[in-house]
Amino acid sequence: MSPRLRPTMLSDLEWVVGVEQDGANRPFITPWERTQHEGAVRFPDSRHFIIEGPDRTRLGFVILQGCRNPNGSLELKRLVLQPQVQGQGLGRACLRQLKALAFSQFKAHRFWFDVRALNARALKLYQSEGFVEEGRLRESVRLPDGGYDSLVVMSMLAQEFQGPLAHA
Repeated sequence: MSPRLRPTMLSDLEWVVGVEQDGANRPFITPWERTQHEGAVRFPDSRHFIIEGPDRTRLGFVILQGCRNPNGSLELKRLVLQPQVQGQGLGRACLRQLKALAFSQFKAHRFWFDVRALNARALKLYQSEGFVEEGRLRESVRLPDGGYDSLVVMSMLAQEFQGPLAHA
């Protein structure tokens, strides 16, 4: 499946919040309030996209931050898919589009994000797509059960995107 990214409209935000609140996604993200998403839609340094299927069905969403960063450091703040479409290659296809967008359109020097250490499936995907682990923010996220999870900081540099994994 080749997903399409389109700019998020304010009318999409209730759906976006609902996808974040889904019990299958909650362990891997810290949900935002609608007003935070609205800020990301409106703020020129951010890009908020809806991931659509061929029939224009909403399948997930993406948030980029640092689109005007003078240091060329662009953050993938969030990539969230509806649980029923996970595990079908959609995340990989989106990630490949986002890498191309980051380094071609936004002229990023560095494309980075953090991911919860408990999210083993996402970590495996990011590593297979050429992202490098930079470090860990140990036990930096409180879990509902009172425990903690660490955040793994990963990135790809422009020269790495041009390498053998660029268009795998």
